[in-house]
Amino acid sequence: MKLIITISTAFSLFLTSFLITNNSEKMKSTASIYDISIKSLSGENIDLAKFKGKKILFVNTASECGFTKQYADLQKLHETYKDKLVVIGVPCNQFGGQEPGNATQIQSFCKVNYGVTFLMTEKVDVKGDKQHPLYAWLTKKELNGVKNSSVKWNFQKYLIDENGNFLDYFYSITKPMSSKILKQL
Repeated sequence: MKLIITISTAFSLFLTSFLITNNSEKMKSTASIYDISIKSLSGENIDLAKFKGKKILFVNTASECGFTKQYADLQKLHETYKDKLVVIGVPCNQFGGQEPGNATQIQSFCKVNYGVTFLMTEKVDVKGDKQHPLYAWLTKKELNGVKNSSVKWNFQKYLIDENGNFLDYFYSITKPMSSKILKQL
């Protein structure tokens, strides 16, 4: 009887240890923003880990929005702080259908109208059932470790620190060159 209890206890400890380790590994694999896979507007994989040591500002963008003029200030932010900040535009068509174009049209629009040279990703969903893993990380405290949020409209901004930690988010009305953002750079 004592041997059965000991084997049963040993098995329970092993199983508990296995589950904790396995869950920890799963959490580790999704806990870092640097592990998230996303493609550029031209279809190439973006290695977010290459931006370690710099802050990253993610902005969901749209070409036909009242906030579209923010592309100019995002470009200025990119040029002014490129030694310590990476600006990444993330096209999205979920708010009023204001980003209807394909990758070529989006890229052309941004370059011709605003001289955009900062990195642009593929068009993704930033909310809902098809939410891209990047935006799941940005909006869920269980993944980013800091806070929950929801993307309310185009040009909402998410700031990540040099080590891949979530810093804060800013609604669309916060301009890219706002002191709220600049003071964190």
